[in-house]
Amino acid sequence: MLLLKKQTEDISSVYEIREKLGSGAFSEVVLAQERGSAHLVALKCIPKKALRGKEALVENEIAVLRRVSHPNIVALEDVHESPSHLYLAMELVTGGELFDRIMERGSYTEKDASHLVGQVLGAVSYLHSLGIVHRDLKPENLLYATPFEDSKIMVSDFGLSKIQAGNMLGTACGTPGYVAPELLEQKPYGKAVDVWALGVISYILLCGYPPFYDESDPELFSQILRASYEFDSPFWDDISESAKDFIRHLLERDPQKRFTCQQALQHLWISGDAALDKDILGSVSEQIQRNFARTHWKRAFNATSFLRHIRKLGQSPDGEEATRPGMARHSHPGLQTGQPPKW
Repeated sequence: MLLLKKQTEDISSVYEIREKLGSGAFSEVVLAQERGSAHLVALKCIPKKALRGKEALVENEIAVLRRVSHPNIVALEDVHESPSHLYLAMELVTGGELFDRIMERGSYTEKDASHLVGQVLGAVSYLHSLGIVHRDLKPENLLYATPFEDSKIMVSDFGLSKIQAGNMLGTACGTPGYVAPELLEQKPYGKAVDVWALGVISYILLCGYPPFYDESDPELFSQILRASYEFDSPFWDDISESAKDFIRHLLERDPQKRFTCQQALQHLWISGDAALDKDILGSVSEQIQRNFARTHWKRAFNATSFLRHIRKLGQSPDGEEATRPGMARHSHPGLQTGQPPKW
């Protein structure tokens, strides 16, 4: 899929801007309708002034999205450029974030979690087959395509993705709580970091709280480096051994021994009938509410603590990318670092 930048003096000649959907560190996203049709897009509007020194980040995101076409990945439909802005017309997804949808459900089971994880695994396996590492998989980057009950899940936000052209990657980036041990150790890394993040997501989907927390270690990172986590009672008492086995293979400390996406897709918890059908919504939703409150100072703490950890290891947060605003820009909007489940 080749998307050339289309030059325009005024984006309003191409799209009718409806309303603002959200904003990031140097862009905002608006709902837009294509002139002459009823087609709606999520238009990412990036001022060129804000891009100075960060051009490589956006060009990288465009390069990745140009290569991608998958039913569970939010698509880049068009790219426009005006004298003042760069505009990315993204596929519009309307179903909301993963956690919000779980909280709204009437029931929620292991089988539901297995189905969700299987869809994401399929999308990430596709990315890996193209040599693309997402590097920032987390629940808030998983969106539902529609508000309907049978909606598919979509992987979004490729701002930190990288095309791995044969070599291992080296830049420290991602979101605290989801980064793999090899990345924290500043070792060369690759596709296995995405599998680790999927292990963290799978764990949260089954209990509602993150696997790595420690009141004595608010920065999380020593636990991640040890791959030290538990299947705590009573929250895991009704979860199948197959689910726990699946997570162990994804949260394997050694990236060489960690499952690949293809191996994970073949695990019986995904491909068979091993996932249980018992309703776990009450416990999971309660823990999500307790452990993922969206508070601003938590966001700032997570981004700052990650940068501090990297600097302790002697690396500037600058690496293969032109700049490293990604760590703060992609910080987790809700993980209460240092807060264990409140049982």
